[in-house]
Amino acid sequence: MNTFFIDGQLVDVINKTIVNNRITIKDGLISAINPIESAPKQYILPGFIDAHVHVESSMLIPSEFARLASVHGTVATVSDPHEIANVCGKEGVEYMIENGKQINFKFYFGAPSCVPATPFETAGGEISLEDLEDLLSRPEVSYLAEMMNWPGTVNRDPEVMKKIAIAQKFGKPVDGHAPGLKGEMAKKYITAGISTDHECFTAEEALDKLQYGMKIAIREGSAAKNFDALIDLIDDYYDKIMFCSDDKHPDNLAEGHINKLVSRAVKIGKDLFKVLQVACINPIEHYQMDVGKLQVGDKADFIISKDLVAFDIIATYVNGKKIAENGQTLMPSIPSNLINNFNTSPKSPADFEIQAKGDSVKVIVAQDGQLITPQAAGKIKIKEGLAESNIEEDILKISVINRYEDQSPAISFIKNFGLKEGAIASSVGHDSHNILAVGVDNTSIAKAVNLIIEAKGGISAVSKTEDFLLPLPIGGIMSNENGYDIATAYTKIDLMAKKMGSTLNSPFMTLSFMALLVIPELKLSDQGLFDGLKFEFSPLFLE
Repeated sequence: MNTFFIDGQLVDVINKTIVNNRITIKDGLISAINPIESAPKQYILPGFIDAHVHVESSMLIPSEFARLASVHGTVATVSDPHEIANVCGKEGVEYMIENGKQINFKFYFGAPSCVPATPFETAGGEISLEDLEDLLSRPEVSYLAEMMNWPGTVNRDPEVMKKIAIAQKFGKPVDGHAPGLKGEMAKKYITAGISTDHECFTAEEALDKLQYGMKIAIREGSAAKNFDALIDLIDDYYDKIMFCSDDKHPDNLAEGHINKLVSRAVKIGKDLFKVLQVACINPIEHYQMDVGKLQVGDKADFIISKDLVAFDIIATYVNGKKIAENGQTLMPSIPSNLINNFNTSPKSPADFEIQAKGDSVKVIVAQDGQLITPQAAGKIKIKEGLAESNIEEDILKISVINRYEDQSPAISFIKNFGLKEGAIASSVGHDSHNILAVGVDNTSIAKAVNLIIEAKGGISAVSKTEDFLLPLPIGGIMSNENGYDIATAYTKIDLMAKKMGSTLNSPFMTLSFMALLVIPELKLSDQGLFDGLKFEFSPLFLE
């Protein structure tokens, strides 16, 4: 029998009390909770849960993600593996599940609903109806992951409805993805069987969806940041709200996770118990997670915090075992096999040339902290009949390169990256994970892209004086190296991009979303410039 005791101020979120207690943990369960006269000044509370995250965006495999996240009090995640599925299909999903099982942390993976995400891009994998049936029948697959095809959902497309029906047959919820949808359209989307959304960027939009029965995940990731716009929803709708990161780069994950959102909410005066219900309880109930709520008989999944404001975590326990203590992970790195899908040849500067049809073009407008990219008209430079970047106006060349087969790169122009020299590139490119590059000239772009092609995945930066590559050999989107080493390397390349002129808070995370066609307004796929409002390809040059 493995039995031990912990004394402290127990924060009972269910009963809304804070009392000196001794909790008894026996064989991984909380066997007793007893009041005591005095206790150490430390707070025992349920563990935090990230209610929607793509683990792959941390550039870490699940076992390494867990080592970093657990330090901040995270005990479980609701994880959509559609990034690796877009690269490797069902095999990629199975890789994530199996790797997650190797470590004492609670990953709840979904079955990706939209792989490929659209027919307007080239992906490396596909999840068929048969694959969904197989995945959702498994106990380790907890839900149908975000239904990004909102037009198909609203219009009751037969293929979309079959996917939703499979999830319903197995009694598993369906996650949503419907940025900006309101009114009757939102109602049609939700009544198809969609239960959550993490894409709301205004309180008005979120309130519209809440009234039709949807639950809202407040997202604060490395690129998309909606906390400030949505946090007041907790006051009246705390039973229908969750916290999530969606996408979290390794440097940000090393600094903090859901604990940061809890702290921010409490510091601006939100009710502690409402905030903790959002962070700890609501995901368990919605996704029927086998995660403890700090009640007698529950799994011993809990955290110890120094206080109830900063939420600096002293220790994290999962299944009664301490997995992190005082900012250090206690879990070992797990060896991992390689899985990948990468098949394209090196590119030359000439591959990124484009004949000018005038000096006025449609420009993708990147926005710090948002995935939405408005379109604007801009003036480019013309040199010897070729369309080139206009560095003075911060209108730079962007390219998406098919990494699954040899094709000519797609080329357009983008604003707000701010580079004054060189180029940055990445094979983390939602959702199909082709190679994306932004740069001031064709030579730099080709060099940054070729660093990634030679390594079969990674992120790169090329300046006048330095080349840097962070290899990502797992699917071209993750590393199997120590997560803290990857966080350090990412910090270095992020700083390099900023020294080259980028003013974005997270230039590589922002770059990774510039081919995400399901988020309006203007994006670029490996097949061409795409209008996300009309859902069709768009000409580059203006008349």
